[in-house]
Amino acid sequence: MSDTRDSDTPHRRPHAQPLAAPYLEFDLPREIAQLQREPEWASGQNAKTLLKYEDLRIVLMALRSGSRIPQHQTEGRISIQTVSGHVQVRAQGRTFDLPAGALLALDRNLPHDVEASTDSAVLLTIAWPLR
Repeated sequence: MSDTRDSDTPHRRPHAQPLAAPYLEFDLPREIAQLQREPEWASGQNAKTLLKYEDLRIVLMALRSGSRIPQHQTEGRISIQTVSGHVQVRAQGRTFDLPAGALLALDRNLPHDVEASTDSAVLLTIAWPLR
């Protein structure tokens, strides 16, 4: 997973469906189950980009209990929505507790890290400023 607009990292999986279209529909429980069946899940986290426009990206992330995404930041504004499980986000000296159903928005360039308290799934939305 990358918080940069364009990544030089090769994709781990081919995208079976378009990532930008007039409409896109997702079955999140099915997508989460698929992420948990893939070999990357053994490392503690797995992710799939669901939607990718020039100024907007939505990434579904599956995180094992205790896994951590180290501190990083992005040039776009983000939201983190816990779909299942429970995560904590640390930013600006605070710890934000995000059980299932919670949503946190962070401004651009705000350093933060994420840790899963239980096996969890989150939707990361990144909105980049228009250039």
